[in-house]
Amino acid sequence: MANVRGEQMSADGMLNLYNAVAVAGSKDARGKGVLVTMNDEIHSGRDVSKMVNFKTEAFKSPWGPLGMVIEGKSYWFRLPAKRHTMDSEFDIKNIKSLPDVEIAYSYGDVDGTAYKALAKSGAKAIIHAGTGNGSVSSRLVPTLQELRKDGVQIIRSSHVNAGGFVLRNAEQPDDKYDWVAAHDLNPQKARILTMVALTKTSDSKELQRMFWEY
Repeated sequence: MANVRGEQMSADGMLNLYNAVAVAGSKDARGKGVLVTMNDEIHSGRDVSKMVNFKTEAFKSPWGPLGMVIEGKSYWFRLPAKRHTMDSEFDIKNIKSLPDVEIAYSYGDVDGTAYKALAKSGAKAIIHAGTGNGSVSSRLVPTLQELRKDGVQIIRSSHVNAGGFVLRNAEQPDDKYDWVAAHDLNPQKARILTMVALTKTSDSKELQRMFWEY
């Protein structure tokens, strides 16, 4: 444990803050984008999610941490592969407001009631939080097709806790239906990227490109 003024810091709380400051002040952290430091691990902000609410190792990334921070020193093992921060095509100065993007939680044989209600309330896009590979029940397909024809973007994501990976055209014919696959982003992160992306384009092919790159 790190020691400040002769006092031991616990594995949670104070030590997390100490490690975060140490990483932020490290030259090695520059250019790696938004980082989250918890439980001695350094995670990419893009990947990390809170997986459990009662353990010190609450935050995890499906592809593992970028590195570790021990006694205030950072040790790096891999680099972020996706576009981020200064390499982004988005500029907060040019974003005046964000479009309404909602998440619909799916399950086996779900119908389209929630999706229709979200679209009626003004959602420009709906994140389908499906099982497994962003699966869509046969009852739901016609509703999503209808919503897409009405201009609502449909983004297939997965609500698998440990990390879902949605392959385009693998579970549903995304090309045929003009849907977007969320790649490895969970529904919450897919919603954020969709909101920002819709400030630049409403073309589904461009949206898909962004999901591959970010």
